[in-house]
Amino acid sequence: MLNLIDEAPGRSLSEAGCSPKGRQTRHDGRTLSMKQMTANHLTDAEVIAEFKKEDCWGLCTSIDLKECDPATIRDAEKIHQFVLELADLIDMKRFGEPQIIHFGPNERVAGYSMTQLIETSLLSAHFANDTNAAYIDIFSCKEYAPSVASAFCKKFFGAKGMNTTVFFRTI
Repeated sequence: MLNLIDEAPGRSLSEAGCSPKGRQTRHDGRTLSMKQMTANHLTDAEVIAEFKKEDCWGLCTSIDLKECDPATIRDAEKIHQFVLELADLIDMKRFGEPQIIHFGPNERVAGYSMTQLIETSLLSAHFANDTNAAYIDIFSCKEYAPSVASAFCKKFFGAKGMNTTVFFRTI
């Protein structure tokens, strides 16, 4: 459970396009200064400015793609290419090679899953064969432009629809 700030300096979180998520108390009874804020209605420049101003621990973008190109989400080499291009686009240094593994006990959940460590955290994705959907997460302690990353993902996988959630993580 995460604690949130109640207001952004000078304006409420809702005015800033952010949504608070809750509070947490430590085992010793002290309230932690934790927060989680969604930033779905902020521009990339506003996201990066808020990330720096609030000294956030991380920036997370969850990208849900629907009606992806079936051939692309079923091709390990294409997924590997995607990881390389995404890391370069958002200026993240990869740590090691991506893990790209196809598994699933039935067609509903079968598909490739990918993880790529980056020096500032992790890129991950899950590709669902049954629905031609992709679920991509970018988490980094270094700022990046969420809408640029999201648009790249949508174009790379030829998705017809996309939902994106951007949020800050901090303690």
